[in-house]
Amino acid sequence: MSFGFDVTHTDGRARRGRMRTAHGDVETPAFMPVGTQGAVKGVTHRDLESLGAEILLSNTYHLYLRPGDDLIARRGGLHRFIGWTKPILTDSGGYQVFSLAARRTIDEQGAHFRSHLDGSAHLLTPEKATDIQAQLGSDIAMVLDECLAHPSGEDGARRAMERTLRWATRARDRFLALGGGRVPGVAVTNAGQAQFGIVQGSVFPGLREESARQTVQIGFEAYAIGGLSVGEPADVMYDMVSRATPCLPEDRPRYLMGTGTPGDLVESVARGIDLFDCVLPTRNARNGQLFTSEGRINIKNARYAEDDRPPDPACGCYTCSTCSRAYLRHLYMAGELNASTLNTLHNLNFYLDTLRRIRDAIVFRRFESFRLSFHQSLSRQPHES
Repeated sequence: MSFGFDVTHTDGRARRGRMRTAHGDVETPAFMPVGTQGAVKGVTHRDLESLGAEILLSNTYHLYLRPGDDLIARRGGLHRFIGWTKPILTDSGGYQVFSLAARRTIDEQGAHFRSHLDGSAHLLTPEKATDIQAQLGSDIAMVLDECLAHPSGEDGARRAMERTLRWATRARDRFLALGGGRVPGVAVTNAGQAQFGIVQGSVFPGLREESARQTVQIGFEAYAIGGLSVGEPADVMYDMVSRATPCLPEDRPRYLMGTGTPGDLVESVARGIDLFDCVLPTRNARNGQLFTSEGRINIKNARYAEDDRPPDPACGCYTCSTCSRAYLRHLYMAGELNASTLNTLHNLNFYLDTLRRIRDAIVFRRFESFRLSFHQSLSRQPHES
């Protein structure tokens, strides 16, 4: 096993650490740009490396349907297929199946769904999700879980949480069998792959704590908190994170799935989270919304038509060093592809730089002052819709 984790500094519940994987180390807390189909929309791997990205997230569901995990395995695994030499985390496909709603049903066996591409029928089981990720060869593979929409009743949340635990046991058994070479027909393209368990329980503190304790008992290389950022208020999300993290091992990374705004990242680090992913920086960039040190701006607003300032005067990224707001607005309004690229470069830089500053603040035991100044800076200017 090539996977490991060391906490190097703490400041309150905030942690700085180093996660070791088969394809290199990741300094934590870390943000993972989302490369759904093996690519982060609008930018190249060279761009990501120049921004300091150390790990990408790719999507098991989408890669399974197209081009297929068998094809990727024959190409030597996902790293070789996409030309990315650093770590990769793959989700299990559970969230995508959850989002299909009208196209899927869930039972004890797994998730039955129809492809959004051609309507073909598929069954994603805990074992199948584990097999797919073994063939992809990611450095971190997620177990299949059942994610509920918000709001959900406590009885339904308990059923989903308990099913997730049963699926986690099956996924772990399959993962260990794959590592022992006991599953014919599945190509393990990364012998150093690690598997993360997922804590569920919706917005119910007792369920979150129970799920965390029982997931730890199954035994994984590390642990994630799932089922949040699905419509619940931010303070509720923070409370669920606060309830779950004390139940997770201190010597393993903690991953908050699918979250969130820059403020969410800061608040979650304060509660002991080490890893993040979110589509906001890339999706919002394509829609003309930029994250800045003084709040969000919508570059298509007419007020920027003759604004010669950079998007964020405090930012040193390529976009802010070379482009004015007026130019970015022109590109967006003209439908130029470069608009998405330049906006994405800035937003990803803002997220990755925020995590760099968080890591430095933890080392110097200044995280709480960083946290306060960060929120004060964002509150100076109203966010633009």
